[in-house]
Amino acid sequence: MKSGEYGNWAELPPELTSSILVRLGAIEILQNAQRVCTSWYRACKDPSMWRKIHMHKHNDYPSISPDDYDYNAYMIKMKSRHEAMARHAVDRSQGGLVEIDIWLFGTGPLLSHIVDSSRDLRVLRIPRCHEIPNEGPGGLIEAVGKLPLFEELDISYGYFLEETLKIVGKSCPNLKMLRLRTPEVQYDDAEFAVAIAETMPQLRHLQLLGNEAFPDEGLEAILDGCRLLEHLDLRGCRFLFRHSRDLEKRCSERIRVLRRPDESTADAQESWNLATPLDDWM
Repeated sequence: MKSGEYGNWAELPPELTSSILVRLGAIEILQNAQRVCTSWYRACKDPSMWRKIHMHKHNDYPSISPDDYDYNAYMIKMKSRHEAMARHAVDRSQGGLVEIDIWLFGTGPLLSHIVDSSRDLRVLRIPRCHEIPNEGPGGLIEAVGKLPLFEELDISYGYFLEETLKIVGKSCPNLKMLRLRTPEVQYDDAEFAVAIAETMPQLRHLQLLGNEAFPDEGLEAILDGCRLLEHLDLRGCRFLFRHSRDLEKRCSERIRVLRRPDESTADAQESWNLATPLDDWM
């Protein structure tokens, strides 16, 4: 064997093993990587491996055809299995979780488990998680109220109401990033922008991509209330700047990174070509 080569995966130095594993998503680790060998299994059990949990890539989900399967039943099974994996990943962090990114399968009970297990959580991304309610047990409002260090929230493609945004802002004084892409609730007035402006003064990054009816008045409120804002994504907000070029100029001068309403959204389109089998993972 040549110098620098290894006979099998088990012989890799621990630091190299960890470097490989941290590049994998939680699903890949639970379904495959931890089965490679005993040393990899031990590494995958280390709580430091689970400080950040990502379960969002398009190839983390199974490819199915409605012609071949009972589509609804299979999707219910998929969501249930992925929720179980998410719980297992959170438990492995042993309270050290600071960032979690889950798409599609998040539920109220899962969100409660995450925040009750991870009071140091700083980043929560739950796009398309339609089973997470606004309020009540397992709701977003209840969850963020338990996270004193919370800094980043992604609730894109969701049903979260203006009043929820207001309460989230009041509960999270350190919130620095908010992603609100293409909400299922169409905000057709400036009220949701006022909720952001009045309760989220520490925002540095704000993504409003796809909020088609977002008005100039809403943008003015955000510029007035969020004085620290540096990154602002307005792509797809097609009614902005139609009546006020001064507002566009103000944005250009104030915001360091500005994505304008007419810019391409090609780099923001997530692929939903679902393509991974649901193997046993324990």
